[in-house]
Amino acid sequence: MIDPAINAMMMSHKEHFLIPGEMVASVSEENRLSHAFLVLTKVRYARIPVLDRDSKFKGLISMPMITETMLGLDNLSLAPLDELCVRDVMDTNVRTIENPYDIENVMHILVDDPFIPVVAQTGEFTGIVTRREFMKSFNFVSHNLDEYYDLKLKKPLE
Repeated sequence: MIDPAINAMMMSHKEHFLIPGEMVASVSEENRLSHAFLVLTKVRYARIPVLDRDSKFKGLISMPMITETMLGLDNLSLAPLDELCVRDVMDTNVRTIENPYDIENVMHILVDDPFIPVVAQTGEFTGIVTRREFMKSFNFVSHNLDEYYDLKLKKPLE
C-alpha cells in the first residue's frame, strides 16, 4: 500500500495525469487498416485507442498489428490494408481505468504499459493517463515531500 502522505501528494496533481480524449489520436473500429496505418505513421505513437461511433472505447491498434496482416510467406501485400477494418486486428484485451482512479493501480499498470485508457462506466473513452505525466507528478513528490511533511528516519535503510 502506498504511504498516505505520498498518495495525498500524488492525488493533488491528479488532474495533470489525464490527457483528455479529444487531445488523443484515435481511430474508429470501422476505419480501414490503411487509415490506421497513416494515423500511426503521422503521430508516431506505438499504439492508439480504437473507438466506436459513439466514442466508446473498443481496444488499441498498433503498427505491428497492421504490418502482420501484410506479411505472407514469400511476399509483402498492401491489399489487406484496404480489405480489413481496424476491428479485425485490434487488441481488445486492454487494461483500462475509470476516473477517479486509484494511484497504486495506475502505478502497477504503468510499469508495463506507457499509457492507460481511461473509460467511463458507460464505456465512453475519456482520455489516457501516461507514464510520462505520472512520473512528472512522482518527481514533484520526490522533490517536495519534506516541504509538506516532517520526515524522521524510524529505522536504518538497508
